[in-house]
Amino acid sequence: MEWIKSLRLSIDYMEKHLLESVGPEEVADAVFMSPFYFQKGFKIITGYSIGEYIRYRRLYMAALDVISGDEKIIDLAYKYGYDTPESFTKAFSRFHGVSPKQMKGDTKKIKIFLPLKISVSVRGGNDMDYVVEKLDAMKVIGYEKNFLYETGYQEIPKFWNEFCHNCTDGKNNEQVQKVIEECMIGEFGICIEDDSKQKEFLYMIAGRYNGGSVPEGMKIFEIPAFEWAKFKCTGPMPGALQSVNTQIFKEWLPGNPDYEIAAGMNIEMYSNGDCSSYDYESEIWIPVKKKQQHK
Repeated sequence: MEWIKSLRLSIDYMEKHLLESVGPEEVADAVFMSPFYFQKGFKIITGYSIGEYIRYRRLYMAALDVISGDEKIIDLAYKYGYDTPESFTKAFSRFHGVSPKQMKGDTKKIKIFLPLKISVSVRGGNDMDYVVEKLDAMKVIGYEKNFLYETGYQEIPKFWNEFCHNCTDGKNNEQVQKVIEECMIGEFGICIEDDSKQKEFLYMIAGRYNGGSVPEGMKIFEIPAFEWAKFKCTGPMPGALQSVNTQIFKEWLPGNPDYEIAAGMNIEMYSNGDCSSYDYESEIWIPVKKKQQHK
């Protein structure tokens, strides 16, 4: 249950530092977790990104201050981390549906957003369709791009659409298209924690690198040797993949007595075929290591 305990501790940390300049990387560090998996798991379990949670909590607290009428708008803006009264008022109005001035006259308009209580039902985690397999280091080749944790999972599909359109619309030159086909670029979607950019992670559309020239715009990355928990997904994309991802974080990680995450990385493996078909097969690979058994 270390995973769930860490999430609960993270909420306590955010509450204690709500008026300070804290972001996802500081919160993850405070609970000794990988920012990559911490933010991904937090979003899956709570439905909010770290940034959204902190922002919504601040705007709720700001509304309580507005109702009390003790502070000016400019003071509230700076207190809750906004650069100007205008940006604060805009965010406040978007969240509560009324401006700070309007709320003073109608306190029923306040949108309540209390601290989250993490509660996960641990069931069936070890009955998921997965295997643990040790793989040697593997080189991949493909296109990479950095994404913000806050918006990455909305932006990545656009990255894939651009890649697919270039392949199908004849925009790639002969050399590029040859490498894409020979290395099966598009077989993998790889998320990689970027230690140098704590607010971002690296994403690759990739395939196995078999040697040879590397076309301009492509990159090579070596995936270290790990044991991988490989989860099978069956069904149309992206629903099947998202469903299994949710199970991993809500059931498998909290309830698994043997394994824990080994590195800030995960791989999505895509097969050939119609990805909208009910029997389309894909996989999620997560690097894992055996938990230390405490005597």
